[in-house]
Amino acid sequence: MRKLVVTIDGPAGAGKTTVSRMLADRLGYIYIDTGALYRAVAHAVHLQAVDPEDDRSLEKLCAGLELNLVQIDGGLHLLSNGINITDQIRTPQISMLASAVSARPVVRRFLLKLQRDLGKDKGAVFEGRDMGTVVFPDAEIKFFLDATQKARAQRRYLELKSNNSQTREDVEKDMHKRDKNDSTRSLAPLKPADDATIIDSTTLSADEVVEEMLARIEEICGYQK
Repeated sequence: MRKLVVTIDGPAGAGKTTVSRMLADRLGYIYIDTGALYRAVAHAVHLQAVDPEDDRSLEKLCAGLELNLVQIDGGLHLLSNGINITDQIRTPQISMLASAVSARPVVRRFLLKLQRDLGKDKGAVFEGRDMGTVVFPDAEIKFFLDATQKARAQRRYLELKSNNSQTREDVEKDMHKRDKNDSTRSLAPLKPADDATIIDSTTLSADEVVEEMLARIEEICGYQK
């Protein structure tokens, strides 16, 4: 089978990361977490105390930012100007800041080229929020993974529990705010692509979601599981 670009969009807590990694492994593809790139910009904004609504300052910040996704000890790590920030970008503060900076055109322009460069050789699974609608509108395979807000909040709470003092209710409140920000912004709002396959993961295991995705890929492209 020819190499494909597979996009998996959806809100936080829907299971995108787990499923994207598993699907990439099953296909023998590389996995790209594009949300981490926005978190990297947010991390730099936080460190440099830049106003996330000041486009001139954001443009200057992006011009001096070199981001690289690299495999280290079998895992995907994010380097920002040569520094591994993988473990520093998963805090609630950076999550909310990432949602804010992702609405700025200057940031999206900066990351658009980087993301498309990563996909030029295909054979990749891209996880994000606008992969199928904006970054790769011509991708051969598009998925939109969703779940109820309560299910997503519970998953995120359990994911963050070991190093976060937020209650499950706090996590759900933050998630609701981010969902609203991401889905109502004028630039590249969070929504399924017109030709995306929508999967509700509320009652499905990660394995079940991946099997459903593989069946869809087989249906469209003749991939044999």
